[in-house]
Amino acid sequence: MGNRGMEELIPLVNKLQDAFSSIGQSCHLDLPQIAVVGGQSAGKSSVLENFVGRDFLPRGSGIVTRRPLILQLIFSKTEYAEFLHCKSRKFTDFDEVRQEIEAETDRVTGTNKGISPVPINLRVYSPHVLNLTLIDLPGITKVPVGDQPQDIEFQIREMILQFISRESSLILAVTPANMDLANSDALKMAKEVDPQGLRTIGVITKLDLMDEGTDARDVLENKLLPLRRGYIGVVNRSQKDIDGRKDIRAALAAERKFFLSHPAYRHMAERMGTPHLQRVLNQQLTNHIRETLPQLRSKLQSQLLSLEKEVEEYKNFRPDDPARKTKALLQMVQQFGVDFEKRIEGSGDQVDTLELSGGARINRIFHERFPFELVKLCGVRETGLFTPDLAFEAIVKKQVVKLKEPCLKCVDLVIQELINTVRQCTTKLGSYPRLREETERIVTTHIREREGKTKDQILLLIDIELSYINTNHEDFIGFAKQVAFPPVQVIRRGWLTINNISIMKGGSKEYWFVLTAESLSWYKDEEEKEKKYMLPLDNLKIRDVEKGFMSNKHVFAIFNTEQRNVYKDLRQIELACDSQEDVDSWKASFLRAGVYPEKDQTENEDGAQENTFSMDPQLERQVETIRNLVDSYVGIINKSIRDLMPKTIMHLMINNTKDFIHSELLAFLYSSSDQSSLMEESAEQAQRRDEMLRMYHALREALGIIGDISTSTVSTPVPPPVDDTWLQPGPGHSPPPQRRPPSALLPPGRPPSLRAAAPGPPPLLPLPVGAAPGPAPPALAAPPIPSRLGPAGSNDPFAAPPQIPARPARIPPGIPPGVPR
Repeated sequence: MGNRGMEELIPLVNKLQDAFSSIGQSCHLDLPQIAVVGGQSAGKSSVLENFVGRDFLPRGSGIVTRRPLILQLIFSKTEYAEFLHCKSRKFTDFDEVRQEIEAETDRVTGTNKGISPVPINLRVYSPHVLNLTLIDLPGITKVPVGDQPQDIEFQIREMILQFISRESSLILAVTPANMDLANSDALKMAKEVDPQGLRTIGVITKLDLMDEGTDARDVLENKLLPLRRGYIGVVNRSQKDIDGRKDIRAALAAERKFFLSHPAYRHMAERMGTPHLQRVLNQQLTNHIRETLPQLRSKLQSQLLSLEKEVEEYKNFRPDDPARKTKALLQMVQQFGVDFEKRIEGSGDQVDTLELSGGARINRIFHERFPFELVKLCGVRETGLFTPDLAFEAIVKKQVVKLKEPCLKCVDLVIQELINTVRQCTTKLGSYPRLREETERIVTTHIREREGKTKDQILLLIDIELSYINTNHEDFIGFAKQVAFPPVQVIRRGWLTINNISIMKGGSKEYWFVLTAESLSWYKDEEEKEKKYMLPLDNLKIRDVEKGFMSNKHVFAIFNTEQRNVYKDLRQIELACDSQEDVDSWKASFLRAGVYPEKDQTENEDGAQENTFSMDPQLERQVETIRNLVDSYVGIINKSIRDLMPKTIMHLMINNTKDFIHSELLAFLYSSSDQSSLMEESAEQAQRRDEMLRMYHALREALGIIGDISTSTVSTPVPPPVDDTWLQPGPGHSPPPQRRPPSALLPPGRPPSLRAAAPGPPPLLPLPVGAAPGPAPPALAAPPIPSRLGPAGSNDPFAAPPQIPARPARIPPGIPPGVPR
């Protein structure tokens, strides 16, 4: 086999298989192995029993193999079997092995033909086997029986694909010879996952049951449906032989005699039969393991590295240790406080990159949502026809009272975000459900208590503003009506999409918008070098636009109150954002620029429209004076409230909650329930920790096993693609050249079928016959012999199909076809 290291490759994978099967992970690890696939009654079980030389697999009608059987064959001087689920027991009676397979299958799947992907691991030690690892999979079926679900065909198909889809699996596709190869379910499934045929080995069973006058020669010579690794034919025991307990050694001798005596197969008898199949699989699996081992080692190392950090805290874990519970409680509460603070401040690993949360959302409430609510109030004023001084005070107080609603709404929004933040931070306490529940309850209760005090303080601020109208404020314009216009400043910049430009004129497009107190401009990009348009804000208002049926954009529109076109021939510009939050934020910015939402004319209590129009110029001037004064004074109050509101909420609620978590939460937790129940670990966490530790140790064991193996030998390369264009050449068609090493040629005059088998790796591909494969005359007892030389000693396992001449070779008359010249 090469060297000791190569001989131990298959036992190596057996050890890895055991290491991961013991933790229930074997079916999720890509270990190099051979998966046996075939329809019901294709002869899979007989092939495996012939390998072992014993009857040990369950038989019967319907689906017999209902769980994957991982069969590890190990060469040994003594013969016995053992299961991974009962390693302490050695089975020397193989009837008991069959009974144990049936019993273990029923334990998981029930007694009425159910199936399960959980494998059974069986190891057979014998002097009659070569080292080999195979997975016997349930037979492909079409019709459910017993209590099987209606989708049994789909379930079995999915289970088989789970094993054969892995690049590390070789596929042993078993097909009976007495069915059309084109209808083989095994070859069809193998083709799905291995279209290049790199991993598929064909096995043809029941060659002795074919109709008289037919044979499978074209298939076995790799001509009909070529596979890169070729086909091997076997003859199993008949049902009568099995029922009569015919000895498998006698059956193997009968198989050998069948191939030597059959006129269609005797020229390839050395490359047919169960012993040859066993040698081929041993060699191919060994080579395959060697090729996949470096990749497997790398994968195991990366998995181990990813587990290192999490396992570190579990290595010396004792669930019932009181000292551990106390330490864990302190650490959990401390971590919760840190996480809460980070989420409020928007720092560290607690920043959500997908959506605004915590401090970022509260900041938006303070500086965009709350000002938006305040500015909305400014656009809804009622002016009475009183003397200026009385009208001024009455209107101002009416406006200030309206501030209570948006202020209280701001507190509610902040509270909701604080409670959401608490919930997000307690997810790390999920290992201890009782602790998580109590922490959420205690902190949320504290936040609700602070809510009342905060709202009282905010209402007090507004009452203070109502108690005295300070007309001597330095920012108040006074009755002199000397309005100081602020310099033009940019209020907002950002990307928006103009949504309602027709496709004929270029369609919707994204621009970089700049909003100032006087105009709205848009540019090609954020460098603001190429201005597309500038729109004055005079007589502009905002209205909502319904989201389109197929659109995920949120839209609002700007229009001119005097029914003029806003931009080119558009009565309104529809501006689209990605979220409703962006729309609200832009609306708040437009309000700051004096562009208000569209409002219906206010109606008085009698339902009649209020008439604010007067023909008296003096009265008009008085009304305008009051309007300007109210604007000035309400602006001062808004500015004050906008400044004090975030400070009040931060002091009385947010900072207070942070202090409570750091200094008082632990005491409340201790007094709420006893520490033992508080730190009771969830069943899921205990199971997760146990699985993680077992996986960690299994990975370490696996890497240790791989580290003991030398894989420095040179393996046989993967066979080249099968070129079947030479099978049916047209007139004048020359075959493509086939590359073969010069050393692969036989000595002249020595036909391959007459040469003794050379030592070394057995052949993997059957040799195609020569150009003149006609039947031998009855007078000739010898089998047909190829008219051209094959690869050396029929011993090149991956030889390409031989070149076939475009025209037949000239043979002297009188020489029967098939006899070498």
